[in-house]
Amino acid sequence: MPGIDECLLEAMTVNGARGAAVIEWTSGLALGMVGEVRDEDPEATAAETAELARMAAEQRAFAALEKGGVDADEAAGEPAVEDVIVTTRTCYHLLRFVDTAFDSGVFFYLWLDRREGNLALARIRLRDMCRRLALI
Repeated sequence: MPGIDECLLEAMTVNGARGAAVIEWTSGLALGMVGEVRDEDPEATAAETAELARMAAEQRAFAALEKGGVDADEAAGEPAVEDVIVTTRTCYHLLRFVDTAFDSGVFFYLWLDRREGNLALARIRLRDMCRRLALI
């Protein structure tokens, strides 16, 4: 199973990739980053992106309900949201939540150039990377 650095390098092979990071969403701490960073401030980028992830993960409005009540993932303490996509005029920002063996919320952030990237393919590749990611 690949670690953070290997997954970040793999993320940069996605067409249109400008930057990637693995971020702990409760603290906003970047566990690893590669590529470009908005405004040349990696700490601010991680913290701002974590705030967006935290908002999406903690809102019941986004929870997928199963018949009869609460979603099984939500009941187990996992975010019901799988990923978040933000689209701007020039970029796609993909945030994918990673299942961890420890009690922490981690997500993978991929920043794509809109002209060069393919959102659907990037989302599939990101999902696959997150499934293989080994967090120790």
